[in-house]
Amino acid sequence: MLILRLIGIFALIAIGVSLAAYAYTRQRRYLQFAWRVFMATVMFVLLLMAFYAAERLLVVV
Repeated sequence: MLILRLIGIFALIAIGVSLAAYAYTRQRRYLQFAWRVFMATVMFVLLLMAFYAAERLLVVV
Protein backbone atom coordinates (compact mmCIF):
# COMPACT_ATOMS: atom_id res chain seq x y z
CA MET A 1 0.00 0.00 0.00
CA LEU A 2 2.98 2.28 0.47
CA ILE A 3 3.76 2.19 -3.24
CA LEU A 4 0.15 3.09 -4.03
CA ARG A 5 0.35 6.14 -1.76
CA LEU A 6 3.68 7.23 -3.25
CA ILE A 7 2.38 6.89 -6.80
CA GLY A 8 -0.71 8.89 -5.83
CA ILE A 9 1.31 11.67 -4.22
CA PHE A 10 3.70 11.90 -7.18
CA ALA A 11 0.78 11.91 -9.62
CA LEU A 12 -0.97 14.70 -7.71
CA ILE A 13 2.21 16.75 -7.65
CA ALA A 14 2.78 16.22 -11.39
CA ILE A 15 -0.81 17.10 -12.24
CA GLY A 16 -0.77 20.17 -10.00
CA VAL A 17 2.47 21.47 -11.48
CA SER A 18 1.20 20.77 -14.98
CA LEU A 19 -2.05 22.65 -14.36
CA ALA A 20 -0.14 25.56 -12.87
CA ALA A 21 2.12 25.63 -15.93
CA TYR A 22 -0.96 25.62 -18.15
CA ALA A 23 -2.48 28.50 -16.19
CA TYR A 24 0.74 30.45 -16.60
CA THR A 25 1.56 29.74 -20.27
CA ARG A 26 -1.79 28.64 -21.79
CA GLN A 27 -0.07 25.87 -23.77
CA ARG A 28 -2.29 22.83 -24.22
CA ARG A 29 0.62 20.40 -23.96
CA TYR A 30 0.54 20.83 -20.18
CA LEU A 31 -3.13 19.83 -20.09
CA GLN A 32 -2.37 16.83 -22.27
CA PHE A 33 0.47 15.82 -19.96
CA ALA A 34 -1.78 16.15 -16.90
CA TRP A 35 -4.42 13.98 -18.58
CA ARG A 36 -1.84 11.33 -19.50
CA VAL A 37 -0.50 11.25 -15.95
CA PHE A 38 -4.03 10.92 -14.61
CA MET A 39 -4.89 8.07 -16.99
CA ALA A 40 -1.61 6.27 -16.28
CA THR A 41 -2.29 6.54 -12.56
CA VAL A 42 -5.82 5.18 -12.96
CA MET A 43 -4.53 2.28 -15.05
CA PHE A 44 -1.83 1.50 -12.49
CA VAL A 45 -4.37 1.49 -9.66
CA LEU A 46 -6.72 -0.78 -11.61
CA LEU A 47 -3.87 -3.15 -12.42
CA LEU A 48 -2.78 -3.24 -8.79
CA MET A 49 -6.35 -3.91 -7.65
CA ALA A 50 -6.60 -6.76 -10.16
CA PHE A 51 -3.42 -8.28 -8.72
CA TYR A 52 -4.82 -7.98 -5.20
CA ALA A 53 -8.08 -9.62 -6.28
CA ALA A 54 -6.21 -12.44 -8.05
CA GLU A 55 -4.11 -12.98 -4.96
CA ARG A 56 -7.22 -13.28 -2.81
CA LEU A 57 -8.76 -15.75 -5.24
CA LEU A 58 -5.62 -17.87 -5.32
CA VAL A 59 -5.47 -17.97 -1.52
CA VAL A 60 -9.06 -19.26 -1.39
CA VAL A 61 -8.35 -22.06 -3.87
